[in-house]
Amino acid sequence: MGTDMDSTPQKLHLKSEVGLVGGVSLIAGVMIGSGIFISPQTVLVYVGSPGAGLLIWAFCGVLSMLASLCYAELGTVIRESGGEYIYILRTSGNLLAFVFAFTTIVVTRPAGITGQALVFAQNAVAAFYQDCPPPAVVVKAVAAIGILFLVTVNSLNVRYAMAVTVYLMATKLFALVVIVIGGMLVLIQGNTANFQNTFEGNTPSISAIGMAFYHCLYAYDGWNNLNSVTEELKRPEVNLPRALMIAIPMVTVLYLLVNVSYLAVMTPRELAVSSAVAVTWGNKVLGGWGWVMSVAAALSSFGSLNGSFFSGGRVCFVAAREGHMPDILAMAHVRRLTPSPALIFTTVISLIVLIPGDFEGIVNFFSFTAWFFYGVTLSGLLYLKIKKRDLPRSYTVPIIIPFLVLLAAVFLVLAPIIDNPQIEYLYVTLFILSGVLIYVPFIHYKLCPGFLNKLTVFLQLFLEVAPADKNL
Repeated sequence: MGTDMDSTPQKLHLKSEVGLVGGVSLIAGVMIGSGIFISPQTVLVYVGSPGAGLLIWAFCGVLSMLASLCYAELGTVIRESGGEYIYILRTSGNLLAFVFAFTTIVVTRPAGITGQALVFAQNAVAAFYQDCPPPAVVVKAVAAIGILFLVTVNSLNVRYAMAVTVYLMATKLFALVVIVIGGMLVLIQGNTANFQNTFEGNTPSISAIGMAFYHCLYAYDGWNNLNSVTEELKRPEVNLPRALMIAIPMVTVLYLLVNVSYLAVMTPRELAVSSAVAVTWGNKVLGGWGWVMSVAAALSSFGSLNGSFFSGGRVCFVAAREGHMPDILAMAHVRRLTPSPALIFTTVISLIVLIPGDFEGIVNFFSFTAWFFYGVTLSGLLYLKIKKRDLPRSYTVPIIIPFLVLLAAVFLVLAPIIDNPQIEYLYVTLFILSGVLIYVPFIHYKLCPGFLNKLTVFLQLFLEVAPADKNL
């Protein structure tokens, strides 16, 4: 399974220096991002009652935990970089792996980046528009500036990009701890009115429950990122599952406490109509210091956005190396050693998605596509567990766990369509299937290589890039 990787000469080999604490902070740092500052009101709108909302937050934490444990086993069986792409390639073959890479590079990652940029922008401008929602054009302009700033930093210097991530990790934890403590103080003073009749409200439809899960799971997204760091963990067979067992329950408890704090301070109605929930909370609890929450929530979202750019080139890289993407996307700047072609490509598509983009629509399609491919990946794990039992694996999960997560993935893909079919989901499905139409002529039969070669040579000279080895 790992022969491809072992035979490739590497300019830079990642040392196994990440211990248990590093692994925990990596997972928590990626997971805690823009979602917790924007998803709570949307989850509440879809399920109709605060109690049901809290149950969904708890359930999504458990689902993320189980899914990540399945990925931990996959990471110990298939010891190659590339996450889902390489797992699908090794278990389901070239076609599905290409469709995944094509969808991820053209839709899922740019949609995720655009979603985070919109949350950053909404929180950044919320302090200036306290009594009304900020104009869409202002939010989108600030989001575009954020994306362009980060692609510049990430293309110029990897160390600067890493420093941004580390500093903003502290900011997001500070913001959440302030929200939790503030909420506890409000509850201690006896303000528990919003928790009476907590399950009263509309009975949601299946599609509404599916949508609530989408928005909640968007806040938990990042549980699978440790798989791209497996090689850097000390004793991964021990520390990988252990880090997951600590980090994801910790994030789940933190998210539940933050939601309780929001509800302690705001009525369900106030929560549902807020455009930036942490800012509304800050104005009610901190008074004149409410702007602090606006800044903290904006910086937290900015940190997640930077993390997306930082890890952004990985699927591009691996897919281009396997011949599934143009060679230019697997190249790096000759002096700065940053994957600038992949970053620029992602930025261009992100800015296109931003033009019509509304946050809710982006999250729905992001989650629909992501869980479709999580399902394909978990099917691959079931295949390995049933057909390839003799493969060496240093960590294993009971077969019932991937089976349950696969059922959840099937529900999450079908739920929004069952009783409220929207034409957009047909478009997304057709787009995923269109990957097949591109694969057959251009990848399988390698049509029009001459034009691509000329374009690659031009871009190589223009961008000052050259082919890169596995680890950048």
